Amino acid sequence: MRAELAISELPAPEPERGQVLIEVLRCGICGSDLHAREHCDELGDALVEAGYDGFMRSDQRVVFGHEFSGVLAEHGPGCDRKLAAGTPVVALPLIRTHGRMQAVGLSASAPGAYAEQALVQEALTLAVPNGLSPDISALTEPMAVAWHAVRRSEIGKRDVAVVIGCGPIGLAVICMLAAKGVRTILASDPSPGRRALAEACGATATVDPGERDPFAAADRGKHVRRVDAAAELALGTVEKLRRLPIAWHRVWRGIDALGIKPPAPVAFECVGVPGIIEQLISTAPLFSRIVVAGVCMGEDRFRPAMAVNKEIDLRFVVGYTPLEFRDVLHMLADGKVDASPLVTGTVGLEGVPGAFAALSDPERHAKILIDPRRPGPDLATAQAGS
Repeated sequence: MRAELAISELPAPEPERGQVLIEVLRCGICGSDLHAREHCDELGDALVEAGYDGFMRSDQRVVFGHEFSGVLAEHGPGCDRKLAAGTPVVALPLIRTHGRMQAVGLSASAPGAYAEQALVQEALTLAVPNGLSPDISALTEPMAVAWHAVRRSEIGKRDVAVVIGCGPIGLAVICMLAAKGVRTILASDPSPGRRALAEACGATATVDPGERDPFAAADRGKHVRRVDAAAELALGTVEKLRRLPIAWHRVWRGIDALGIKPPAPVAFECVGVPGIIEQLISTAPLFSRIVVAGVCMGEDRFRPAMAVNKEIDLRFVVGYTPLEFRDVLHMLADGKVDASPLVTGTVGLEGVPGAFAALSDPERHAKILIDPRRPGPDLATAQAGS
């Protein structure tokens, strides 16, 4: 069931114990918002099985918005008041309300920042440093998602990164890979506009997957593509080591201790549609690591036998830790990450329905921000890649 978008006048939010009220400056429209509008019941059912029953449902009235920046306006009871009123802030979109944790902007019990004001948890609220702009500080949340994915991937600077899908999460992953110092970042997307944004974010090469296999484009001749080639590599290594004056197994054990393995790419699945995981497993070189950051809303299938025979390392990621969120904010403020290419437009609250529609065109937009005090429904666009 597709939810309708509408502007409503609601009572001013009043902070509970440990909460603060913020005046919202900017709020990003997230892919999760687009998906939740269409598939919230499916995602809600999955989260119930995982132990959280507070996710929004299609028959509920919900205020979206979990990527935001603002100004601290008022403290609730029991706050430590370490941040003064008037401080520019961002906050993790989690809040304890009526004794339970809720997801801000994705729960009927925790209205989000598609609004002039929002409530956040004081302990999860951070001052924005170095005069960072509201536009960029509002990107802390999606960039933290990407940083968590990069950290969970355990990618090294010399590894080859393959980013599948250059929507907002894929672009954020590219930014964070570049910040980590990964030397080879190949981005794959059928959209020329998205590929251009990927290059602006730090991709060293891009590919249209309709024209070339991303893994083939990323292969520097060192990746193992066949099972028999892996067997030949094992035999050839033993033959070489047996020529040494010490036992081959002792040398091999030392190689293992140093973490030396056959080179393989680290792929980031940032699309989230059925069939992508199977496609990546089928086409990836042996020993590849696949990090699934895209959220597929429906059921999916892949062949375990293919993943087993290739020894594919498959990891799923969601969210971030409070420390990762804090670190990303400072990376943005210190200029270690340039997330500005992601922002392709700004709209007022009246323009949100139009922005949702505009985000369906990958050639026009990546991340649209909401300025709740901007008048009119018109969408102000930024130059792609600027």
